[in-house]
Amino acid sequence: MADDETPPATYDDLRAVYVNATLTRSPGTSHTQRLIDRSRHIMDAQGVQTEVIRAVDHDIAPGVWPDMTEHGWPSDEWPALYERILAADILVLAGPIWLGDNSSEMKKVIERLYASSGDLNDQGQWIYYGRVGGCLITGNEDGIKHCAMDVLYSLQHLGYVIPPQADAGWIGEAGPGPSYGDERDDGTRIGLDNDFTNRNTTFMAWNLMHTAKMLRDAGGFPSGGNRADSWREFTNAVDQPPLA
Repeated sequence: MADDETPPATYDDLRAVYVNATLTRSPGTSHTQRLIDRSRHIMDAQGVQTEVIRAVDHDIAPGVWPDMTEHGWPSDEWPALYERILAADILVLAGPIWLGDNSSEMKKVIERLYASSGDLNDQGQWIYYGRVGGCLITGNEDGIKHCAMDVLYSLQHLGYVIPPQADAGWIGEAGPGPSYGDERDDGTRIGLDNDFTNRNTTFMAWNLMHTAKMLRDAGGFPSGGNRADSWREFTNAVDQPPLA
């Protein structure tokens, strides 16, 4: 490895949470989980503390409030899951393509993340500032880039930092058929030898770690001009452009 490619010494002060938005409950096979495992393995090898939340296994109420039991729902596991997500430096949202779009579970998770986007961190910024986000997409339909754009836009809008090339995915032939990690007749696994997917998954994992490490070492994202309570001061300090 060349000197200029040497990574920081350790990443063992980082935490990463993967949210699997598959529609398949445990212990059913999730093809998305197989791609998560490949990415997670890279982080685990660098000492990052990782965990996976399979959203469909939990009673997550739909809605855009932090706790939906306060809005008529009899139960809601999201508040506890949210604390686990908030404790992580890295969030990876992963899920399948259905009808050319992200799964209903993915949509629900993003909506529930949005519910707390108005809360503040210790620096007076929105709560997700200082954290990084990425996504993984699987399926048998065209649409990896479309689904990734949806997820990554949503995360950055909430305040997550999106590193370069923070997405990866795999789709097989269009239509019904084998999915990521299914066995071929010769016993090998479909998609696991795909260089495009493996390269992008590697880039994503490392760029997430690099960015999260830089933010942690820097004490978070700089707070000039982006504090919820004082942004006007930064606006007023700059001469306004003349009207045309």
